[in-house]
Amino acid sequence: MRRIAVAVLATLALATPASAQLMDVLTAPKTLIDRAIEARSASDIAKDNVIVAKINGYMGKHATIKASTEIYEQRLLITGLFDDKATYDQFHKDVRSVEGVRKLYWHVTYLAKDDPKRKALPSWADTVEMGVKAQGRLIGTRGVADVNFRTTVDSYGTLYVIGRARSQDEANKAMARLREGEGIKKVVNYIDVRP
Repeated sequence: MRRIAVAVLATLALATPASAQLMDVLTAPKTLIDRAIEARSASDIAKDNVIVAKINGYMGKHATIKASTEIYEQRLLITGLFDDKATYDQFHKDVRSVEGVRKLYWHVTYLAKDDPKRKALPSWADTVEMGVKAQGRLIGTRGVADVNFRTTVDSYGTLYVIGRARSQDEANKAMARLREGEGIKKVVNYIDVRP
């Protein structure tokens, strides 16, 4: 099963922006159920969806899937690795123009195609797998409402988490589980603690 998942992810790495939405389609039933039990309002979720749709539109405009978005309560986290400076600059400008974003956590980098540092980076499929496993570690963790957290991993092995914990204890438990992942070099915490 793991090989199949990695093969699907590797195929998606070569996909166009339109077919990159396949992952959304595959995970939509779980996502819809999760959204229904989140600790926030439907209008808040709708605001997030509008923002992400705009960002996805900009990725389509630039014909790139080199960025990943996670959002919670209009706090937008974007990671990615671009190899074209002009596209990177324009995407950054476009993202900053999106209305309704309360806070932008920009973790997108530019690294030239021929930069030797690229050889040491994990593949896109590996980083997606690390992110999926991180989110999976939160599922079933006693005292952690996994639906209130979003995780992603960048090309450097940094795991980012954004969302809301109902207590500091819940945030601590989530962070402890996220740090357990193989290949994770660092965890960046954007969890709001609020009952």
